[in-house]
Amino acid sequence: MKTDNANAALLAYFQQQQTPPGWFDLLGVMIDGMVRNVGEAESLPFLRQMGEAMADRTPLPVSATVGELEAHINAQLRVFNWGCIDMIVSENGLAFRHQGIPVARDKALQTRWCSAFCAILEGLYSRWLRGQGGDSGLVFTRESLYSVSDVVFRYAKPQ
Repeated sequence: MKTDNANAALLAYFQQQQTPPGWFDLLGVMIDGMVRNVGEAESLPFLRQMGEAMADRTPLPVSATVGELEAHINAQLRVFNWGCIDMIVSENGLAFRHQGIPVARDKALQTRWCSAFCAILEGLYSRWLRGQGGDSGLVFTRESLYSVSDVVFRYAKPQ
């Protein structure tokens, strides 16, 4: 995975906006401690549950179209200051390209933070999609990582 962005100024801007000192530092310490205590693979289900809980607190309005769903998700991501998505419909599911994901200021922790935050997003998006009438047989997973702030997820039948 590429850990840096091509545009360092853009990354610095996002970090300034999305990772306020104190709160983000505490969250980073908590994630790092969890991963160190139980391991990365073991912490992912808990992080997905936290994403689901976040979705339960912030349900999306009912969407009639994929375009409406994308707009509703982006509106909530703006509230969270978590970047934005583009949804791409294909015959093998929906792809979500999420750009502007918050990035840890400490370069050494960026990959771990990205993995943890992606697990949270998997839970968040899964619950939101189920709330829109999504098929319980479909799963929401990471597919591609362009960088620590640019990730593609897929909502499709398990492989």
